[in-house]
Amino acid sequence: MAQAPPSARTTVRRIHRLLLIGLAVVFATITAAFGHQWYDSSDSSDAPPATPFSAAPPSKSRSAPSPNVPRSEHGSAPVEAGGTVPEGVTVFDDGIAAVAGLDPDLLGALREAATDAEKDRVEFYVNSGRRSPEYQEQLLREAVSTYGSEAEAARWVATAATSPHVSGDAVDIGESDATAWLSRHGAGYGLCQIYENEPWHYELRPDAVDDGCPRTYADPTQDPRMQQ
Repeated sequence: MAQAPPSARTTVRRIHRLLLIGLAVVFATITAAFGHQWYDSSDSSDAPPATPFSAAPPSKSRSAPSPNVPRSEHGSAPVEAGGTVPEGVTVFDDGIAAVAGLDPDLLGALREAATDAEKDRVEFYVNSGRRSPEYQEQLLREAVSTYGSEAEAARWVATAATSPHVSGDAVDIGESDATAWLSRHGAGYGLCQIYENEPWHYELRPDAVDDGCPRTYADPTQDPRMQQ
């Protein structure tokens, strides 16, 4: 094959040179970009992790209501005079109608027990105490709505005519450590748990000081007083 004239060969060499220069520029650009990306990745991996937000310590509050108990049992109704109890009320709060309206002997036993329990760093909070008949009937209506029938509601809420809360003879104690303390020591003050399904519900049984607390009922429907 005949050789290309000198002018043609010169043109080809220039094209080759331009192609090589172009490839070198592209390669340098890619290399620089890759190096920058690697640097950013390496730098971020060496950086200390961000400090997480610290969780605030839990505030002291009464124990959450049992899932089997209507929320209204723990003071959700709007009228305090009817027997609702604000957050943080203790057995020593005479300014709360639900506490001040309790039977004096029951309240005295509660305060004596609470004073001794303080030595064990246990405090007696009141979830519910004395209730008005109107408030008790409101709780019963809410329980029927919650549980779907009067029969099931009766396992948790008595009528105004039979409830010991209306007569001021019952108290619902908050905080599991307080109910645990009472389950161990309450009989010595005449304070007894009455229903197995309500470990927070306490009434006064003076004979328990010498004889121990009577056997608990499974729930209020087993209590003869509720059959009136």
